Amino acid sequence: MAELSFSTEPRGDSVVVSVRGELDITSRQRFDDCLSEAAASSDRVVLDMSAVDFMDTTALAVIVGHWRRQVAAGGMFLLAGARYRYTKALWITGLADRLPMYASVEEALAAEPGTGQTGPGAETASGHDARRSGEPEATAG
Repeated sequence: MAELSFSTEPRGDSVVVSVRGELDITSRQRFDDCLSEAAASSDRVVLDMSAVDFMDTTALAVIVGHWRRQVAAGGMFLLAGARYRYTKALWITGLADRLPMYASVEEALAAEPGTGQTGPGAETASGHDARRSGEPEATAG
């Protein structure tokens, strides 16, 4: 089991938050605090989940909450490198059709406002405006 670590890196007009390790109820507050700090420094947050080894619905609820707040404030919140097994609850609730997901950080950074790739592997463009779709009606967790 890898020790949980967070890092943030400014990249142009975005801030990339990279997570390594396991996200669960015991790390919920640290995860929430890290995303809050990132949102305070940029209106465009990219969450790199490519090194996440485990994630429960508590962590998904944190992600959905930050995404909702970022979009409500006119910003963007994008997931990068999230594996389907960790975002399955987003697909079940229909939130995956709204929350922009990309296969890599580079793809997320290159995304124009209002675009998003979704899908279990984030391979195809969805063609919808994830930011304009409004508040999600359900939350994961």
